[in-house]
Amino acid sequence: MEYNGYKLKKIISEDRIQKRVKELASELSKKFTKEIPIFIGVLNGSFMFMADLLRYLKIDCEMDFIKLSSYKGEGSTGTVRLLKDISADITDKHVVIIEDIIDSGLTIEFLKERLHGASPRSITITTLLFKPDVAKLSFPLDLIGFEIPPHFVVGYGLDYNQKLRHLPAIYRLEQ
Repeated sequence: MEYNGYKLKKIISEDRIQKRVKELASELSKKFTKEIPIFIGVLNGSFMFMADLLRYLKIDCEMDFIKLSSYKGEGSTGTVRLLKDISADITDKHVVIIEDIIDSGLTIEFLKERLHGASPRSITITTLLFKPDVAKLSFPLDLIGFEIPPHFVVGYGLDYNQKLRHLPAIYRLEQ
């Protein structure tokens, strides 16, 4: 598919995304029947996934956002910068991190360590996309929407230089 000069190949349809997001919401609703978790979305990429996920939940929750940067164009810079911190007090609370994609693992490692320092009761990591072939993690992920190969992807919140986030499906960016 050609879109505004970009060549894109759909790899996950809008219907498949919504079906899987409903399943993840159901799992989280079952996990937190007696507690009120705080969902922390990693901006900017997680905003669509988090909005849909929260709409499908059957439990009460709180939400907040954090903004980190580790990418420029299609590649990782190798360092994580904190651009916006959370405002919620997460001490002794259940935290659910909402990521759009876990690629190298650098950002999620940084974020988990940072939030762990605030002494939450638990941290649950939920990601829409995971690239197991390239991720280097020192801990397991709790909930994964889809495992994908190490291609550069856009759509459903994921961008290429701040563009293409608004697309409703996930596309591989072709060269």
